[in-house]
Amino acid sequence: MTQPFIKLTLLAALLAGAAHAADPVPNPLTDSPTWDTLRVDVVGDAPIGDASAILTIDAPYRANDAATVPVHLTQSDPSVRISGATIVIDENPAPVAAVLGFSDAMSPLDFELRVRVNQYSNVRVIADTPEGPAMTGRFVKASGGCSAPASRDPEVALQGMGMMKLRSFTPEAQMSTARREAQIMVRHPNYSGLQRDQITQLFIPAHFIDHMEVWQGDELLFTMDGGISISENPVFRFSYADNGAPALTVRATDTEGNSFVQELRKAAEG
Repeated sequence: MTQPFIKLTLLAALLAGAAHAADPVPNPLTDSPTWDTLRVDVVGDAPIGDASAILTIDAPYRANDAATVPVHLTQSDPSVRISGATIVIDENPAPVAAVLGFSDAMSPLDFELRVRVNQYSNVRVIADTPEGPAMTGRFVKASGGCSAPASRDPEVALQGMGMMKLRSFTPEAQMSTARREAQIMVRHPNYSGLQRDQITQLFIPAHFIDHMEVWQGDELLFTMDGGISISENPVFRFSYADNGAPALTVRATDTEGNSFVQELRKAAEG
């Protein structure tokens, strides 16, 4: 390889890196006629502030899997109390994916969940703040998430329904602090009503977790009221202030009237 070619290659790499660093947020919210019709139903006539200064939303510009799109909420201004958040996916058949409630122990907010995205859409997070609702979000390119085939045969999926698992991600170096990072996984098919049985080709009726609570001892950490846009086998990763309780308790119900309660012992995985 000649020296001039090497220099040109290095220059191109440097220019590409500089251009990337200067880019604005790669997938900001876009204009949406759909949101214009949804807005009043979701938040009423109340003015909506800009949450981008207090809350950062990470979601892929182009999703690897439309049925499990990660949406990560990170609070960038801890001085503002965020007591809840509504996740809205404009172009989904049921746009309100989840309504979340957060206790003081969840502040500053660091929370991730996985959603279905049915077609190219804005994914909005409307935060509840003392000053009223404030919104930010990302535009996500994905399609078919709500009708994507389930990963398991319905009979097998229903057999394990309600099983839960807790993982802790707090490094040993941080174990002396009261802040913890955890992940809760819930086994549930969360059928959207738009998926077909791969054998009969009939639509599988909607059947999903509609309410969930996570507690540490007698202290509520967060709640989730969900719809068909929450992914199969829901996963929630979050940080919280540990009050010393030895376990997290998860209580959930689904649209078929089933109730699930499980106590998950805390454990550090370093």
